[in-house]
Amino acid sequence: MKAIISLVPVIVLVALLAIDISIFGGDSILGASQVSLLIAAGVCVLLSMWLFKTPWSEFEEAIKGNIGDVTTAILILFLIGAISGTWTVSGIVPAFICYGVKIIHPKVFLLTACVICALVSLMTGSSWTTIATIGVALLGIGKAEGFSDGMIAGAIISGAYFGDKISPLSDTTVMASSINKVPLFTHIRYMMVTTVPSMVITLIIFTILGLSHSGGDASQVQVYTDVLARKFNISPWVMVVPVLTGIMIWRKWPAFIVLALSTFFAAILAVIFQRPIVEEIGVAVTQGTDAKVLFTGIVETVYNSVQLGTGNPDVDTLVATRGMTGMLNTVYLIICAMCFGGCMKASGMLAEIAGMLRRFTRRRVGLVASTVTSGVALDGLVCDQYLSIILTSNLFGDIYKERGYEDRLLSRSVEDSATVTSPLFPWSSCGMTQATILSVPTLTYAPFCFFNIISPLMSILIAATGYKIVRLVRE
Repeated sequence: MKAIISLVPVIVLVALLAIDISIFGGDSILGASQVSLLIAAGVCVLLSMWLFKTPWSEFEEAIKGNIGDVTTAILILFLIGAISGTWTVSGIVPAFICYGVKIIHPKVFLLTACVICALVSLMTGSSWTTIATIGVALLGIGKAEGFSDGMIAGAIISGAYFGDKISPLSDTTVMASSINKVPLFTHIRYMMVTTVPSMVITLIIFTILGLSHSGGDASQVQVYTDVLARKFNISPWVMVVPVLTGIMIWRKWPAFIVLALSTFFAAILAVIFQRPIVEEIGVAVTQGTDAKVLFTGIVETVYNSVQLGTGNPDVDTLVATRGMTGMLNTVYLIICAMCFGGCMKASGMLAEIAGMLRRFTRRRVGLVASTVTSGVALDGLVCDQYLSIILTSNLFGDIYKERGYEDRLLSRSVEDSATVTSPLFPWSSCGMTQATILSVPTLTYAPFCFFNIISPLMSILIAATGYKIVRLVRE
């Protein structure tokens, strides 16, 4: 009986999220999803206090504990907003784009499109921004070269979600690692075991598909690079910051320190190489001495959302930055999700649902396969990758501990499924957004999103081999 009752808050949440998506679409993450989480948490509390006599103090403690566990993640998310601003204004992101598109060759267009989107997404940490900007330009080139809409969109989305999955600037990456209490760069390095083979297979497939096409004009991407070159001082020297960041990551420095130093160095480069842009940002806010204007411009870049006028609306979108304030909706979502998860845990409902899954988790492959399947299923049920990451992590956290497996195996399995499969569902926030941006129906591009399809399968395959999977204790 309790197991059935435990499903009620989840059913309420799914129903509310379905209503949110139907009304608000991709904008449901701006607040509607958060309200739904709080309502579902309220249902959980009422049922548990009424039927199971659970005292409110237990819910309060569980909520405080859950939110406390993600405090570091919230701070890192704010730093991600800061670094996205400074890396763009300093010219790092524009330089990557300009250098990246120069490798386009007609005979390997699909391969190149996938690689470019992967690089841009890796540097920005955002699949949505990558798809909405450089992805749209690549779609136009692909059409001119005779590729099908679905094939082009599949290459763009595959690349964008590769970068989104492993970028230290990605909020989903930070979320998956933090919720499961795995250091960010430990999580990223462990994901390489499944992510790199998935991407290699994807690139091979796109190479084979693209070699039969002769190619055509790349003028639309050239427009992007010309506009960026006019607005920014594109210099190879700005690549010093990504190199230093890579070295710090390789030396296993804490994520907070790496992101903070990377933001600081990028801010210095912005003053040196992009002084007119920094002054443009500062003058819009204040007047005074050059030092005051430059300081204001840097501070605005770090904390505020900044729009840079380039004369091209698409490029304006590409170089628009979020800053720290741009991360508030994600932080809001995390806090509300932690409230829901805390209530489900304190009530014992989460344990009941997890108990239903235990029969499938006796062996290593079954454990990972159950995690991956749940991540994919929740993407379809709750229509949001963030919620899927949180709920899957909460469902399987205790099971992984009981079975004696490392937390990083759980965080990787969650990312291999929940992060990348969301755009494959037409009714999900990601699916609707990408279909709208690219004007390609989800069911048209989904069969060509090879990376998104292969990743969860690769996770199960690697589990079957046992490669780099450590069991700390045995039953």
